[in-house]
Amino acid sequence: MLAELSIKNFAIIEALSISFEKGLTVLTGETGAGKSIIIDAIHLLVGGRGSAEFVRHGEEKAEIEGLFQLDDPNHPVMIKALEFGIDIEEGMVVLRRDISRTGKSVCRINGKLVTISTLREIGGTLVDIHGQHEHQELMDETRHLPLLDQFGSEEIKDSLDEYIQVFRRYEHTLHKLKHLSENDQQTAHRLDLIQFQLDEIQKADLKPREDEELSEEKRKLGNFERVFEAIQSGYTALHGEQKGLDWIGMVMGYLEDAATLDSAYKEIFESISNSFYQLEDAARSLRNELDVLEYDPGRLNEIDDRLNEINQLKRKYGKTIDEIVEYAIKIEEEIETLQNKETHIGELEKELSSIRKDLVLEAKQLTELRHKWAEKLTKLIHKELKELYMAKTVFDIRFESDLQHFSKNGVDHVEFYISTNPGEPLKPLSKVASGGELSRIMLALKSIFSKHQGVTSIIFDEVDTGVSGRVAQSIAEKIYKVASGSQVMCISHLPQVAAMADTHLFIAKIIKGGRTKTSVTPLGIEEKIKEIGRMISGAEITDLTKKHAEELLYLAEENKNRTFTGS
Repeated sequence: MLAELSIKNFAIIEALSISFEKGLTVLTGETGAGKSIIIDAIHLLVGGRGSAEFVRHGEEKAEIEGLFQLDDPNHPVMIKALEFGIDIEEGMVVLRRDISRTGKSVCRINGKLVTISTLREIGGTLVDIHGQHEHQELMDETRHLPLLDQFGSEEIKDSLDEYIQVFRRYEHTLHKLKHLSENDQQTAHRLDLIQFQLDEIQKADLKPREDEELSEEKRKLGNFERVFEAIQSGYTALHGEQKGLDWIGMVMGYLEDAATLDSAYKEIFESISNSFYQLEDAARSLRNELDVLEYDPGRLNEIDDRLNEINQLKRKYGKTIDEIVEYAIKIEEEIETLQNKETHIGELEKELSSIRKDLVLEAKQLTELRHKWAEKLTKLIHKELKELYMAKTVFDIRFESDLQHFSKNGVDHVEFYISTNPGEPLKPLSKVASGGELSRIMLALKSIFSKHQGVTSIIFDEVDTGVSGRVAQSIAEKIYKVASGSQVMCISHLPQVAAMADTHLFIAKIIKGGRTKTSVTPLGIEEKIKEIGRMISGAEITDLTKKHAEELLYLAEENKNRTFTGS
């Protein structure tokens, strides 16, 4: 749930810090007080489109920060966070967004800088904002199929996964067949090109690690003079009259005499003796090196030419010799395939036909499951609509399935249809016009899908527009029911909805120091009675209005107990 929200220098909000609780939180207040501005801030916090216009006049930037607390260790945000390398500890997610007066946004998740698209992906798993004119995915027909699949839970998911595996094989084989079935002129051009490439690679006769060995040899040749001088000087220092070995030989002779006179010097003598013979071996090795060391300036030119040739091939066919060789093997196979095109086309057509049969079976099974779950969903939606005094409304999920056209989601196109008046034809959900009816339809869908979407918080921004009386009461009860499974925040002008609130926040606009500011006040029972009374009667609150408000609160408590205790 959204536990804390901090807003600074955003529109008419100078600075606000709001704590939210579980259950249903209702925000009320006069029009223009800033209720929708708070929702706008949350919308930006989870990746909505922002602009410099949101920055409070005279300030450098607007700052929005929200703390979300997660009870479910398997919440969808955990997978998203892992995907983007974001650490989540103790189930806490902190989103932050700063918008400068130039319009630039800086986004952070748990302190890590992220792009707006990443913020949007993460935020989409935490908050679902639904308003009267912002129908989001429920009104988008392209989202109806994924929503149905989501409702179908693991059963549809497993079937869809099996279908996708076969579909990928089908696409891969189809691509190979199309590539091979190109016209003869294209095939000839392709064959000429890759034959030239193969000849060029084979002519080079590349050896494994050849470039590394040549580079090392080039380095040695480049340092030849310095190496030669060093070895020659070393050998001269060791060998010859009055050189290193002569002096060590003299020391060995002196210590040999001492060791014959006193055994205590025997160990030192043996050490000097061993060193002498080792240095003598080293001197011989240096002499042998001097005999074989030979500088060949022509060899350096050969290495440069060969390395240039290899680098040219790397630029064309791969970053390493191994990659070049792999490419050669690949095009050699392609040459064989193109030269025997007709045979391979026949084999691929047989393979594609076999895969297509499997794909049709998987697609049919997936469609059957979707129809099964569509019936369940239709029954649930009719039940929800009946509770919202739309018992005569007809809801239907329509399928268009084409086994000649496969996509990654199957062969089905799904769209939600509805008729709100008896005798009227069913129409696409997106074409329903009445505001009051649309509010109830959307609330019925939300009541069902909120359990399947896994979002932490659901926000209703004046979804109760255009309703009153018993319909208003049914909407209030339905919103409260949704809040039993998710945290719900609701901006409402209906006293029935306000009476059902677990937490009631009053939003007010005040003028201080010549500037307009927004304040948020949690209401106690007396303040709730007064505010609900204002919502019932307007500006003038009478004793009768207060009694009506008290009665509404009393009935709301009874409705809560009846709904969730069954009494």
